Amino acid sequence: QVQLVESGGGLVQPGGSLRLSCAASGRTFSRLAMGWFRQAPGKEREFVATISRSGGIIGYADSVKGRFTVSRDNAKSTVYLQMNSLKPEDTAVYYCAADVDSDWATRNAEYDYWGQGTQVTVSS
Repeated sequence: QVQLVESGGGLVQPGGSLRLSCAASGRTFSRLAMGWFRQAPGKEREFVATISRSGGIIGYADSVKGRFTVSRDNAKSTVYLQMNSLKPEDTAVYYCAADVDSDWATRNAEYDYWGQGTQVTVSS
């Protein structure tokens, strides 16, 4: 079992920044591929970013490229999502997820464990 706990969400004005954190426990963190997803009201959960076990492979959704940065600290068993230049359309519940089988993944179905989510609201 892997437990994931997100933090760092909140209300921010357009153009602002937030950093989300996701603390993992239960398995060796360096053996987990990690991802960030988001779900806006009335929409399906969508991929945001992925980072491989070592951090050497990173991928982003086109909608966040150049604005969001994913990183991980294996010593702290934590993955981060730095979000800059936030837009109202970034408003969603953000989830981190862990994949025990792959080195990195972009599809919901590939992930085995999910956090409870943290709300991000971008509004003036």
